[in-house]
Amino acid sequence: MNILTLNKISPVGTKEFGSGYNVSDSCDAPDAIMVRSASMHEMEMPESLLAIARAGAGVNNIPVSACAEKGIVVFNTPGANANAVKELAIASLLLASRDIIGGIAWAKTLSGDDVAKQVEKGKSNFAGHEISGKTLGVVGLGAIGVNVANAAYALGMKVLGYDPYISLKSAWNLSSHISKAATLDEIYENCDIICIHAPLTDETKHFVNAESISKMKDGVVVINLSRADLVNDADIAKALEDGKAAKYITDFPNANTIKMKNCISIPHLGASTEESEDNCAYMAAHELIDYLENGNIVNSVNFPNVEMPKASAVRICVFHQNVPAVLSKISSVISSQNINIANMINKSKGDFAYTMIDCDENITDETVSLLKNIEGVVRIRVIK
Repeated sequence: MNILTLNKISPVGTKEFGSGYNVSDSCDAPDAIMVRSASMHEMEMPESLLAIARAGAGVNNIPVSACAEKGIVVFNTPGANANAVKELAIASLLLASRDIIGGIAWAKTLSGDDVAKQVEKGKSNFAGHEISGKTLGVVGLGAIGVNVANAAYALGMKVLGYDPYISLKSAWNLSSHISKAATLDEIYENCDIICIHAPLTDETKHFVNAESISKMKDGVVVINLSRADLVNDADIAKALEDGKAAKYITDFPNANTIKMKNCISIPHLGASTEESEDNCAYMAAHELIDYLENGNIVNSVNFPNVEMPKASAVRICVFHQNVPAVLSKISSVISSQNINIANMINKSKGDFAYTMIDCDENITDETVSLLKNIEGVVRIRVIK
């Protein structure tokens, strides 16, 4: 099978593909793609493409819905870079509270034999505040948000978290000392620092804007290590100029942020550690291998998570619309071909569903053709 890499992918991941795979950054008919930040929105998806694995959490560089319509599974690697982003978030808390960057820059300008005296005389210009005792609001309690919340509490902060869609796993991992906000307004009104760890969707785009900023405490600090478009640049710039916001830290510099008063633009270092890149690549590789070889789907953003131990040598994987009667039609076609179903599983996610069927007999081209002709079926795969 051919694996196309659109970015430099850590060899910790690519070496997981065995002898039956060809991993390359140039391939006309890939079975799967591994990608980090490269945009795929203008890319024409080849007929051969079965899956895309994003070595990271965000998938806004991938046309997720269009892939679902073609039966292309899009994977991500939630949690693989969580520790790296958490550590940068903690660094951001300190950079925002203490003028460390300004102090270092000033120290480099000193000269002469009395540098120590100059330091003692001028250091008060860079005095700041301690984060201990301050209230941190964490918006988004996924793997990263939970880690940030727990670490901030350990540093003596009061922490208020908000996530209406928190998973069971995140809820278990979140410290019992973290208070849960019922609304975003609760975060805005009570927090000295707001740290964003939410996905970018139509609903969350520019949710930090003039209206939401007006509800925040005077002198608020906003930290965005998640996605650039979660914050409206013009509105946060005005808040910084007016003094409503004390600091804005973003991991997504652009022509606007690098000119903003009291804005620290970090050059997208959130997941840029060797450990994080290795973890993401390893996780993405194993998601692809399990899907390509077994049909199992784990950590997909456009299809349901479906796993089933193999009960026979032949497995049919059916991607179809999540509408009534499709499943019964699939079963009827298989039965009409005198094929016994050894095991079957079906799950849905949004507008689409995925069915895996283990069969005792071999599957003919005629059977595949009949399945493809069922109204609502998007794609058929046969794994032997």
